[in-house]
Formats: sequence, C-alpha cells, structure tokens
Amino acid sequence: MDNKVFTDKVKITVKAGDGGDGMNSFKAYKGKPACGPDGGDGGKGGDIWFVGDKDMNDLLSFRFTSKYFAGNGERGGTNLCSGKSGDDVYIKVPCGTLVRDFESGKIICDVFEDGEKIRILQGGRGGKGNVRFTTARRHAPDFAQKGVRTKPHTLILEMKVIADVGLVGFPNVGKSTLLSKISAAKPKIADYHFTTLSPNLGVVRHFESSFVVADIPGLIEGASEGAGLGHDFLRHIERTRAICHVVDISGMEGRDPLEDFQKINAELSGYSAVLGALPQVVALNKCDCYGAEENIKRFRKKYGKKYSLFPITAVRGEGLEDLLTALSELLSTLPPTERIEADEFEFDEGDNTQYEIYRDENGAYVVVGGLVDMLCRNVVLNKPESMAYFHKVLKLRGVFKELERMGCKAGDTVVVGDVEFDYV
Repeated sequence: MDNKVFTDKVKITVKAGDGGDGMNSFKAYKGKPACGPDGGDGGKGGDIWFVGDKDMNDLLSFRFTSKYFAGNGERGGTNLCSGKSGDDVYIKVPCGTLVRDFESGKIICDVFEDGEKIRILQGGRGGKGNVRFTTARRHAPDFAQKGVRTKPHTLILEMKVIADVGLVGFPNVGKSTLLSKISAAKPKIADYHFTTLSPNLGVVRHFESSFVVADIPGLIEGASEGAGLGHDFLRHIERTRAICHVVDISGMEGRDPLEDFQKINAELSGYSAVLGALPQVVALNKCDCYGAEENIKRFRKKYGKKYSLFPITAVRGEGLEDLLTALSELLSTLPPTERIEADEFEFDEGDNTQYEIYRDENGAYVVVGGLVDMLCRNVVLNKPESMAYFHKVLKLRGVFKELERMGCKAGDTVVVGDVEFDYV
C-alpha cells in the first residue's frame, strides 16, 4: 500500500432505487376491446448494502467513485405481470468502518466483521397495478399507483483500525522497526520523522496465541487538538485493547524520554478518556545507545511501580521475547474488541401525513410536504374517481380548513403538487 495516498475518511452519496409504477391496462380480445383490468404491480427499487472486506486496507477507492445509486424497479406489465425489481448495490469497505449520517453526525452502523452485510437503505415500493383497485362496486378501475420515489443521502465513512495492540510514541522511536521484527509486516523504515504516514498492521504469533498489532504514525505534542497527524490517526487506536508505548530511552535526539512519555499519555487522555485508561506496556527502545542505561534507571524510579517496563533493542531483536510474553498475558485478561454501538437514527424519507401551506409571489396557496408526495403517487389527474379520492384526502387531513384559516376564498388559486385548481 502506498502510504502517500492512504485515505481513512471520505464522504459519499447513496440512493436506493425508486419503485416502478403500476400498470393501468385491460385485457383485450378480438371483438372484445375491454375484458377487465390486468395491470401488474411495479417492481421494488434496489437496496443499498455495506459489506465488510478484510482485504481492503483503506478507503482510497471512494475518492474515484463517490456516488452509489441502486437500480430502479421496472414498471408493471400487462397480463398481471409484475415489474422486475431494481438491482441492489453492495459497497465494500474495510472491516472497522463506521458509517455516519453527514448532517447529524450520528453513527448508522459499524461494519465490523469480514463478509457481514448491513442494509442501509431500502428501495422504494412498487406502485400497484389497476387490478389491485378492483372492488365489489368498482369492476374496472382506470388508474394505477406510481412507485415510491427515494431520496439521495450523504454519508461519512470513517475507518477505525481493528487491532489488539496499538504501538504509540513520538516519531522515529522505532515503532515500525519493532513491528517488522515481531510480525511479517513490512512497513517503510527510515531514519527521519513521519516515515510512517498510515497505520500498519501485523499479526504476531507467540507460542499458542496470536494478536494483531497496529503501528500508529508518530504523535507529537498537541496531537489531540489536531497538530501533526493527530486527529487523522488517533481514531485508529480507539479500538485497541492495550497500548505498547515505545520510548527512545537513549534520548539521542535531544529529547528527555520521561518527558516524551508524559506528553504522549497527555495526548491520549486529551483525545479520549477511553484511550487514557487503556492498559499500557512500555518498551524502552534503543538500549544499546549511549546514555540509555542512565535513562532506564530514571524511568524505573519514576514509573517502575505503575507500568511494566521492557528494555529492548528492536533493530537487533533483543528483549522482544519478554515483551511479547507480557503483551500476550495482558491480552488474555482483557475482553475482546467490541463493535461500536449505532445511534438511534432513521433517514428522513418524508411523512405521508405532514404538510405545510405558503403563498407564492403570485398569491397562490401552495401545499407541500409528505402528504403531497403521497397524493402525487396515487392520483391520476384525468380520472374522475381518482380526483374524487384526491379531494377526499385533502378534506380528511384538514387541508381545506387550514386554507380557510389562512384566508383562502372562493376563486383563489390552490397548488397541490402537479394539480392547480380554483378554490370553491
């Protein structure tokens, strides 16, 4: 994976498919032009699904394709044939991806496991064919219902790496080198700051146990407030069960190891109380360098009772066995990583009973809202019985009373969807 194009947060637009319109048709035989209704129902619109994929490492593909529209249902056919349903859309994302609503920021779901499918949006219902409107009194209904139209929605995809242990520490303390020594991961390693620009994962196998370690890009002071790579990557250790804090104990870059340790812990606590409370194992790296021995004594004196400290030399593989044993034993006492709970959330698809009335620049009374959308689907303008239903609903829902309360008089223009009429 190219570190330069690592992407872990994107905005996309999704839309479920529209329902197909019902068919208005009649059987016809030679010499008998109308032998009863036979219009079929419209097909259901396609759904939008998210699918966990363990082989995906980031959200880069969404930079090139950001709109996902499911297929529309087909119109109903004659001879009672229903229309074909629209094709579903399956959006593959890395395991550990949070799906949020863009407007409210609420969590819709957490795509946690490989292969799991989560339906985000359902396609619109297909409209009923005219045969569905036959009654004991109405033998030949000459109208059909339109399919439900769906709305596009904007989502935020936010990737949070799923790992058991997160490697944290200042830049250039040896986290990538440590990961390369304890797993089969091959992170980019160089002797300058911010070599690592994306989280790297490695699977560690230690005797009978195995666990996943994430190398988090180097943090700096102010990371919890967004400095450096702060907010971009602190989210990736929110899921970890434990932290391996790597410290350059040699102080060869002119920094005090004890101050480094304090600063990183302050950033973890500042970003999230959960991060600040995670159990830590401390790896005192670069023990073979000048000045390390004195700093180890200082570190033990201040933190030896609170933390498990392990002097190591990652580049030569020294001290790693004791470190891995400690991490394995610690993880055996901790609960497994859990899915992040979704918020209570429903997409706004409109309310079939809601409406509002306003006056436009020409003085006409305009009725808008979910009630109007529903009527537009069910009313056929050139059919008297369909228009009778239209007026009946407006009366029952209190639209006429509200118009009169607003001062609407006989002869004033009223607009409801595609219908414009003079108020009587």
